[in-house]
Amino acid sequence: MRVEPRVASVSPSDQTPGAGVRQFSLPRATRLLKAGDFAALRGNSRRLGARHFIAEYSPNSLSTCRLGQAVSRRVSKRAVDRNRIKRLVRESYRLIRTGLPTVDILLIARTSAVQAPSAELRADLDALWKKLMALKAAAGTGTMRG
Repeated sequence: MRVEPRVASVSPSDQTPGAGVRQFSLPRATRLLKAGDFAALRGNSRRLGARHFIAEYSPNSLSTCRLGQAVSRRVSKRAVDRNRIKRLVRESYRLIRTGLPTVDILLIARTSAVQAPSAELRADLDALWKKLMALKAAAGTGTMRG
């Protein structure tokens, strides 16, 4: 019986672990992380609504938009449900964020988001992003409203 020499089944070691993962992450600069940022947004913001989400937004002086999420235990007591919603929001935002105006956004999940299929949540988020992009276009013409 002839035995063939084994060939390494892994990629070459000259790549650093997780090198390809970085490009798909959401940079810290594009997220609202501090309680003060959330408080400032809640005190001085406009609202947009959708079936499963409410978006509160306020212009910022940065060169990028930032996202904060609120998925409370009132939405679902199960962490797995809340995390699913947050994961879908993050991914949707990551894909669209370069087209959004320079605003801070707080996305609040409604209780209906738990039972909604992922495709329905994505469609709802896409509708919100389009509304925000329309604000960006209106800001370019000097007629930004909320």
